[in-house]
Amino acid sequence: MKANFYAHPSACIDEGAHIGTNTKIWHFCHVMPGAQIGRDCTLGQNVFVGGKVRIGNGVKIQNNVSIYDSVVLEDEVFCGPSCVFTNVKNPRAFIERKDEYKPTTVKRGATIGANATIICGTTIGEYAMIGAGAVVTKDIKAHALVVGAPAMQIGWVSRVGITLDESLRCPETGEQYTVVNGELVEQK
Repeated sequence: MKANFYAHPSACIDEGAHIGTNTKIWHFCHVMPGAQIGRDCTLGQNVFVGGKVRIGNGVKIQNNVSIYDSVVLEDEVFCGPSCVFTNVKNPRAFIERKDEYKPTTVKRGATIGANATIICGTTIGEYAMIGAGAVVTKDIKAHALVVGAPAMQIGWVSRVGITLDESLRCPETGEQYTVVNGELVEQK
């Protein structure tokens, strides 16, 4: 049966991996058995996907990203080059802690900047924007713009990734937002 996705000849796709239609997997990637990757995704060069990873539809993963077991990337997530996911809080080479993996979830439409580190056990909210090099150590609100180590919120971004000023109106789409109980919500 012909695959309905593209994998570069240097990519290693293990039997038992599930890959959606029109997904592209580029040079030197490794997808483990049991991994689930949705349709219309792109995995750049040298991406690793663990067997207990779930990746939604339309996800873009740039070069040199390892997505370890217990990480979930919902639809339309963007992972910048060399961003890092962890899955154990206190790793030691001489102690196996595979039963201690902490789940990490990146919600729909969120962006993780280049070289950012996502500490396990956190949830990144819908359409959040994680700045390049940030270190995420706690949950991030939907639409939050965070930078630094540890990551701190410095503002809000719209659904399309535009930093919002005090009017909370997206200049690109006209979408109007408001803050309710510390959360950014779109006005309908």
